[in-house]
Amino acid sequence: MPGKMRIARRLARAGIASRRDAEGMIADGRVRVNGKLLDTPALDVTAADRIEIDGAPLPAIERTRLWLFHKPAGTVTTNRDPEGRPTVFERLPKDMPRVLTVGRLDITTEGLLLLTNDGGLARILELPATGWLRRYRVRAHGAIDQARLDELRQGIAIDGVFYGAIEATLDREQGSNVWLTLGLREGKNREVKRVLAHLGLDVNRLIRLSFGPFQLGDLPEGSVQEIKGRTLRDQLGDRLIEEAGADFDAPVAKPFSNKPVEAEQPTEDLRPVKRGDWISASETAPNKKRTREAKREDVLGRLDTRAPRPQRGDRPDRPERGDAGKRFDGPKKPYGDRGAASADGDKPASKKPFGEGKRSANVWMAPGARPQGTKKGLAAQDRPQRRGPGGAGRPSAGAGSTGREGGDRPRGPRPPRKG
Repeated sequence: MPGKMRIARRLARAGIASRRDAEGMIADGRVRVNGKLLDTPALDVTAADRIEIDGAPLPAIERTRLWLFHKPAGTVTTNRDPEGRPTVFERLPKDMPRVLTVGRLDITTEGLLLLTNDGGLARILELPATGWLRRYRVRAHGAIDQARLDELRQGIAIDGVFYGAIEATLDREQGSNVWLTLGLREGKNREVKRVLAHLGLDVNRLIRLSFGPFQLGDLPEGSVQEIKGRTLRDQLGDRLIEEAGADFDAPVAKPFSNKPVEAEQPTEDLRPVKRGDWISASETAPNKKRTREAKREDVLGRLDTRAPRPQRGDRPDRPERGDAGKRFDGPKKPYGDRGAASADGDKPASKKPFGEGKRSANVWMAPGARPQGTKKGLAAQDRPQRRGPGGAGRPSAGAGSTGREGGDRPRGPRPPRKG
């Protein structure tokens, strides 16, 4: 082990846990150094120190190693994702030692991702000062010419953030998309997408082809391949080896193949099956027709603004047909003399007296017609009752009359018309 290092880094280099988890182990009182219980991570250790975890001696430091991994799109570059999305570490073979990533790739980005068991090496390779070129293959929606791409060689400032020189080449045009090849050395967060969006391009596919001297090549998607120790030492050089504190003299605790290895993916159906049930091909295979119909019903349901009708089982209990009289216990509205018989016979009266309730049935009315108001109906009903006994059409004497028969005005012959 070269020189001194922090106790948390020493635990991480041994493959026990990450530096953050190692600090948690120290806080829990699980780490001892030279027989003394450690209560703080602020301690430097050397190869001569005896370190114990839960009473067991700490394994020796493993040789610095590097792997190439072809990251698939849709995986997150993190150890634990709070949203439950698949991570790159779930796609690694089970026999691999504990590793960490060199930098990150977005969930939609695919291509080369470097893995190492040395945190110091990962930190050095992430720094822009290292000067390693990272090359990407980009497919974007929009149109652009090579002249505008050449302007990126001088760098560009977007929303107050300056992005360094970018080597961009227009490869070809495919319909409404363009294929580009970009090379950059900084690798800031979402640098490629933000720069191209500033130029009016919408990135819909991003593939990392290389990271410094290491190429993606023909590595299958989801596969991992280890770089030989001699090759890694030659590519890093003495300066990076010294800055990273890499150790190429330590033994290899878990050997791994130098050929592409892909993790075994579960092929069986993990859905729970009830006992006694059998599975047919129609149940396991996706039904495209049903899927399309379900999507169509879902879209149409979103467009409907009416409240959903209750299902047959969700409707409130209704009374039996024989208990129809118990449906409403409140006061009944008058509707004429329903139970009374007419003067001619035993049949009930067919006509409803006006003003004792509104008509409940639907009545056809001519276009433009209006229903007769209550006041007008009462006036029309009372008009024939106020006619005189002689049928002259004059109102009869009331309580305030003068006693004259026929009204308050004298009756006599009409005067002849003039002219």
